[in-house]
Amino acid sequence: MIMMNLKVFYRAVALAAALALFVPVALPQAIKVGAERTDSYVPLLKGKRVALLSNHTGMVGDKHTLDLMLENGIEVTTIFSPEHGFRGNADAGEHVSSSVDEATGIPIASLYDGKKRTPSAETMARFDVIVTDLQDVGLRYYTYYVTMLNLMNAAAEYGKEFVVLDRPNPNGMYVDGPVLDMKYKSGVGGLPIPVVHGMTLGELALMIDGEGWLSSGRKLGERLSVVPCEGYTHQSRYRLPVQPSPNLKSMLAVYLYPSTCYFEGTVVSLGRGTEHPFEVYGHPDMKGCTFAFTPRSIPGAKNPPLLGKECRGRDLTGLDEESVISAGVNLEYVIDAYRRLGLGDKFFTSFFELLIGNGEVRQMIKAGKSADEIKATWHDDVEAFKSRRKPYLLYSE
Repeated sequence: MIMMNLKVFYRAVALAAALALFVPVALPQAIKVGAERTDSYVPLLKGKRVALLSNHTGMVGDKHTLDLMLENGIEVTTIFSPEHGFRGNADAGEHVSSSVDEATGIPIASLYDGKKRTPSAETMARFDVIVTDLQDVGLRYYTYYVTMLNLMNAAAEYGKEFVVLDRPNPNGMYVDGPVLDMKYKSGVGGLPIPVVHGMTLGELALMIDGEGWLSSGRKLGERLSVVPCEGYTHQSRYRLPVQPSPNLKSMLAVYLYPSTCYFEGTVVSLGRGTEHPFEVYGHPDMKGCTFAFTPRSIPGAKNPPLLGKECRGRDLTGLDEESVISAGVNLEYVIDAYRRLGLGDKFFTSFFELLIGNGEVRQMIKAGKSADEIKATWHDDVEAFKSRRKPYLLYSE
């Protein structure tokens, strides 16, 4: 009965997420995600106590990875949840308390509760191996990989095994944006990587370990395993079957995210509290714009910026997906809003540097540089990173 309840619950979660304005998959995809490859990872986990880092995105068809593990006799003793919680419905940055999964009785240890973001020694004693199954979107400021990094550090410290069930990166077809200046390291930037790193979580985990990026110089070595996807390349256009987080509601939003998220570090709304977050931007005082929207309190955006205020700005919902992808990190939108508002330095908040990853871009925007001129400043760093990451790639470019 417990197993049946869990299956029904996750089926409902998956259906609700897929229907929440997300672009459905029109045809079956040839790509097989790591979680689907039970023949590869069940033998690794049999007879061991397992902690699963996952959330609503950990789906294989209408089943959650937790279902598959339990059906295959894997002993799951702990569930870890990242930002947005295990159900994936909490606001960005919202603290999520630890709890117990009602269907199975398995404790859920939140790693986004506003306190320490690494497990306690008591929690670490409950398992032998950590398994990660999350759908990332390939951006340095998307926090799922930071949660994975924190758990890799804990696994290295406590001598635990670490397994990544890999999933495609929907922004994995290119690399762009400034490499993080580590003096701006934060919860939205944990590694010296570009904004768009072009790697899956499995590839990134291999690079983290191989480059010595774990704390105190520790390494997982042979205790790190990745179960790769089948049929995926870095040029695949993988359409997500489930919304990865509450405010990425369409594939266009996922593709625009590398260019519009910087509005989070300004006074401008990027559409939280509307049906098109990351696909629109505006402010009550923006000049020369006919398009308008008003942020409301809605699930996933309970208290959005500029709540209840009519914002004039731009509607990007009609943009062609391929043209957005080919533009990469495009600062034209931020520059447009900066010039229209005429607020000077008051346009920005300190969060802007944490998102963009250095202290130079703000100054270049204020100096009147174009988006192309700014992009040219990180070209060499991007090329160097692409060479550095090559030994860790699991899929052809």
